[in-house]
Order: sequence, then structure tokens, then C-alpha cells
Amino acid sequence: MTSRSSKATARPSSEARAVARTQTLIKGQNGIGTVRKTTLPGGLRIVTETLPSVRSATFGIWAHVGSRDETPALNGATHYLEHLLFKGTSRRSALDISSALDAVGGEMNAFTAKEYTCYYARVLDTDLPLAIDVVCDMLTGSLVLEEDVDVERGAILEEIAMTEDDPGDCVHDLFAHTMFGDNALGRPVLGTVDTVNALTADRIRRFYKKHYDPTHLVVACAGNIDHNKVVRQVRAAFEKAGAFKDVDAQPVAPRDGSRRIRTSGKVELLGRKTEQAHVVLGMPGLARTDDRRWAMGVLNTALGGGMSSRLFQEVREKRGLAYSVYSYTSGFADCGLFGVYAGCRPSQVHDVLRICRDELDHVAQNGLSDEEIARAIGQLRGSTVLGLEDTGALMNRIGKSELCWGEQMSVDDMLGEIAAVTPDEVRSVARDILGHRPSLSVIGPLKDKQAARLHDAVA
Repeated sequence: MTSRSSKATARPSSEARAVARTQTLIKGQNGIGTVRKTTLPGGLRIVTETLPSVRSATFGIWAHVGSRDETPALNGATHYLEHLLFKGTSRRSALDISSALDAVGGEMNAFTAKEYTCYYARVLDTDLPLAIDVVCDMLTGSLVLEEDVDVERGAILEEIAMTEDDPGDCVHDLFAHTMFGDNALGRPVLGTVDTVNALTADRIRRFYKKHYDPTHLVVACAGNIDHNKVVRQVRAAFEKAGAFKDVDAQPVAPRDGSRRIRTSGKVELLGRKTEQAHVVLGMPGLARTDDRRWAMGVLNTALGGGMSSRLFQEVREKRGLAYSVYSYTSGFADCGLFGVYAGCRPSQVHDVLRICRDELDHVAQNGLSDEEIARAIGQLRGSTVLGLEDTGALMNRIGKSELCWGEQMSVDDMLGEIAAVTPDEVRSVARDILGHRPSLSVIGPLKDKQAARLHDAVA
């Protein structure tokens, strides 16, 4: 069994210190908003955005691995590993990791998605070297000890139970299964009780070694920072861990693929003794690289993105049938989803579904008015900017952009793409997406006769 004793550090050779490639991807004004990228020998990418007007910095490492990279037997391994990287390295115990950031008032966390995982820390700008050292140590030197796997299993099973106790959250996992079926995109990110119980330390260690080499990682940092200093500190941390085993290795490319969703008219009901029925009605959407995604964003905003949206007005404001009702999109490398969520009394679930279906059909056939589209464009532009007002959001944007698209887009360019969306483009994407026969997922205490009628909503 591996111990936490210190291990010899790899000494960087002159070859390992070969030329790094640095580019300025976005040139800001007076240094504000400048995005730079350095690719180190060994395939590690480091992207930064400079914001001198703040006193904080957010440092993150994005891994090119998510739950869609798991086999059925490994379902939940990516998320399990996310937990385990906080449990200790050869240099730090779990307490050392958490206390290091707590001692300077920093925040540290991680999240796992279907196509990527991110570990991050937000600190005062003067404490950035500490955040870099701790997070890099976690990513390169975690031990994944058997006793930690056994202890953390209980915490993860409690997290699964907590999710299942929240039907408003659980229904989205059910909808993914309704649309994708029993494949990686259709399985829950957390895994299941059975798969989590079956995972062993040896399996997780192999998964870690396969997916966490430098070619699969993107370092992102935003705030009151200096790009060259960040690069030097990150490089030193990875070299200290001996992570650069092949200086000629190239970064993995963004995901591609040709998956197509063919599900239509499928209904899944999960009976639960809840006060509300939670429903998601939806259909295939767009991949995140689709050129029509800007028009899709405007359509989604107009349909269910705010208090003035069609669904909010028709379901809540005019009829009071639900407190929460909204639409959303999920884009993956090769496919996507569009969904409408509502939580309502079980006795009114059919009325809510009928109204939502009528609105989707009406927009598919007749489109949205120019006024609705103009309002949605303004709302989307405003929310895009307001959502990027802190260093954590900036780090997320540049890290995800590098990992998923392999390129960066300035905020001005994003706003320009949204503003350039035409009513005809919105109506076209509405016909293409909303014209599909929808599928339906429901969690709630529906009686047999109510359940039997659910197919009416997708007929």
C-alpha cells in the first residue's frame, strides 16, 4: 500500500525545458482583458486573462475527462476521483490541503460534468502562488489510497441520496436517460449505488493515470495576475512532480463525433411520494459547435429564460399553475438537448404539459414576433456580461473555451454574435428543433390513470 512519505522529485532536463509556445489570443485595452496562452513541452496548456482592477485571482485546472468517458462498470469513476484528489498527496494530507486555503480566506472546490472536470481555487492575488502549488499538487500527486476510497465511498453514496431526495434535480438525470438511453451520456454523473459500491482503488488509480497526464489538462487563471509568473509557477509545480514524461507530446484535441439522438415520443415516469410533479418535456438540441447556437440561445431565452418569456407568462403569470418553469439547452461535442422544466401539483400536470406543448408547437409553426426576439437578444447580451463580472466566471470561460473549442472569443465578439442573430435565423432554428416530436420525463406521485395519459403530451 502506498504511503504519504516524500518521494524523490524529478529533475528537469535541458530537453524538458525546451521552448514553450506563447500566444496573445485576445488583446485587451491597457492590459485589461488580455488573454494569453502558453503551451509547454509535454502538452500542458496555460491560459490566463488579466484583470488588474481586482484584488483576487481564480486558478483552475480543467481535465479532458467526464462521465461520458466511462464504461458502464466505471459509471461514477470520474466524480469519485474528483473527491479523492482532495484526500491527500505525497506532500500534503487532506487536512493540509483544506487548511492551506482556509488560512488565507480562499475558496477551493471542483465539479464533474459529462465531458470535463474542473478543480479550482479563488484567493487574494498575493496568495496565488499558494493556490497554484496546492491545486497542481492535487492534480499531479494524489495517492488514491485504498482507505481513502473506502471512506469517501460513504460520502458519495450520501451525495447520491441527497440528489435523489431532490426531484427537481433528479428529473434532469431522468431526462438525459430518456433521451440518450443506457449509454455514457444517458447515465448519471454521480454513478449509481451499485456502480459506486463496485469501484475499487485499483480501478480508480488506473483511470487517474490514463486521463490526468498533461496533454489532457488545461490550466486557466484569471484576475490580477501576470501570465509569465503563472507559467513559471505551474511549470515548476509539474516538473517537481515529474509530470512531463514526454516533452514531444501534444495536447489532445477538442472532442468531436457524430452522435445523433433519434429518441422521440418516449415517456419515463418515476413514481415518488412528492408534493409536486416534476416534468421535463424536450427534444434533441444542438451541439455546442453548431453555428446556429447563437440563434438557439435567443430562442431559448424568449421561450423560457426569464419572467417575460412565453412559458413563464402562460404557465405562471396567467394561470398560476407552477412556481418554477423554464427552458434550457445542453450542448455536447456532437449533440445536444432542449428541455422545458416545470414543477406543479400532480393534479395539474396534464394542464401544464398541454400548455407547454401548445407553446412549443405554436413557435415551431409560426415563430416568435420581432419584439420577442429583440427583447431576448437584449436580455441575453446583458446576462452574458453580468455573468462574467468575477474572476471565477472568467476562469471558467477561458478554461472551458480552450478545452472544448480550442479557441477564445472576446466578450465583444460574443455580444456581436448575439446581436447579429436575425428573426429569420431564430424562426428557422425553432422549426428545426421544436418541430421534433418531444419526449417526456416525470417524477411524482401520479395515479395510474394520470400516468396512462402522459403519452398524450408527446403524441
